[in-house]
Amino acid sequence: MASSSILVLMLSMLVVASGGNFNQDFDITWGDGRAKILNNGQLLTLSLDKASGSGFQSRNEYLFGKIDMQLKLVSGNSAGTVTAYYLSSQGSAHDEIDFEFLGNLSGDPYILHTNVFSQGKGNREQQFYLWFDPTADFHTYSILWNPQLIIFSVDGTPIRQFKNLESKGVAYPKNQPMRIYSSLWNADDWATRGGLVKTDWSQAPFTASYRNFNANACVWSSGSSSCSKNSSSTTSNAWLYQELDSSSQEKLKWVQKNYMIYNYCTDTKRFPQGLPPECTATNNS
Repeated sequence: MASSSILVLMLSMLVVASGGNFNQDFDITWGDGRAKILNNGQLLTLSLDKASGSGFQSRNEYLFGKIDMQLKLVSGNSAGTVTAYYLSSQGSAHDEIDFEFLGNLSGDPYILHTNVFSQGKGNREQQFYLWFDPTADFHTYSILWNPQLIIFSVDGTPIRQFKNLESKGVAYPKNQPMRIYSSLWNADDWATRGGLVKTDWSQAPFTASYRNFNANACVWSSGSSSCSKNSSSTTSNAWLYQELDSSSQEKLKWVQKNYMIYNYCTDTKRFPQGLPPECTATNNS
């Protein structure tokens, strides 16, 4: 009952909106100068060379939110590189919501890799091609995370949902606040064709760019939420109740029919004892 009461309280809270200034919202955490904040905080770049990649993290932790970020990925021959953009808590029983962009040879499509961890358990990979060149311009990659579901979206088009199925015994990320992280790193032991294609260091440095961060979210600090229960605003916290409407469901089906290239929920060889319960209980695919 206590957890239910907390969710009810959360649903009545006012969302704190955060517009994007990288100087205010993020810390560069590694890379020895390879990550840069430019244009008075409006642009952030990560770079990778043979010596090191780079990364950053949000100063705030969030417990539920709608997180938007525009990314322009490494162009040209990006094989072996991974650009990761994700939410995560800490510890062995952590929660995590992942976008990872797996580089490829020039002219071949990027692979967008997604995953959801709850209480340390992942293995929920879905992979997609994109219907545009993600290196030619900025595109918006969004994570909607509320008590009912998680929705991954690209330019406002949903590509994946993961529903709260605690009633079926499936753990759901709802109690651990998460930070936003991003990194650009070398993963040529697995990223491109299972590690068959290695990073071409003559193309370095590799660079990914970020802009227009926005978070409509509840900020977690010192054990409490910044959201206020004193407002019944429905415009600012509409995402807390949001689910896919019929139009969005059709878009999701379109993406999954035409651009999904891997779905753990159909990988019977991987799960010979039976698919995970969230795969058979609902359309989490």
